[in-house]
Amino acid sequence: MPERLYQEEKQKAVNVLNDLKIKLYNKGFFPATSGNLSYKLHDDPLIFAVTTSGKDKGTVTHEDVIFVDKDGKPVEKTKMKPSAETMIHSYIYQKTDAGCVIHVHTPANNFISYVYFEDGKVKIKDLEMIKALDIWKENAEIEVPIVDNFFDLKKLAEEAGKAINPDVPAVLIKTHGIYCWGRDEFEAKRHVEAFEFMFELMKNLIIFKGSKDIW
Repeated sequence: MPERLYQEEKQKAVNVLNDLKIKLYNKGFFPATSGNLSYKLHDDPLIFAVTTSGKDKGTVTHEDVIFVDKDGKPVEKTKMKPSAETMIHSYIYQKTDAGCVIHVHTPANNFISYVYFEDGKVKIKDLEMIKALDIWKENAEIEVPIVDNFFDLKKLAEEAGKAINPDVPAVLIKTHGIYCWGRDEFEAKRHVEAFEFMFELMKNLIIFKGSKDIW
């Protein structure tokens, strides 16, 4: 690819991630520098932009984004470090048609992942917001996988990678957060907002009923 076009793609990726992170930060999705985002540039070889580690998502600087390969290694010389969970993004890109991945930590997704962890998944059904996942059928029902929050990040990435279902654009990590993806940044944002809406509603139903058996 000509250098000029490559530089244009890189700048587009930076702009997309900076715009997206500010929008989601303003929704309260990135407390205490948590979470990360990525945007795919190429499939073969896989190259994607990912937010750097430990940065406040509510600000924009020239050190917020780094470009990595499928092994999570920087493709250019840099002093910056990619997010510690970059390999989860890589597995998602390798196993789905994702063009953008979003990882957020919220009280609702932590609550749901804790309550349903022993089941290995959380069932969602009979909610209008499922349509935001491009699932348009009567009595729609989906299951979001839940994996343990391994301290070893390599193990965490491997287990999350195994749990990926291309038909359901999300994986939950117990008392940690959710990974959502979409074919582009618009779809990824819609998906994460939909899941967070449904998890918040489910949390309230569980509290109201006094049971996790809400369906």
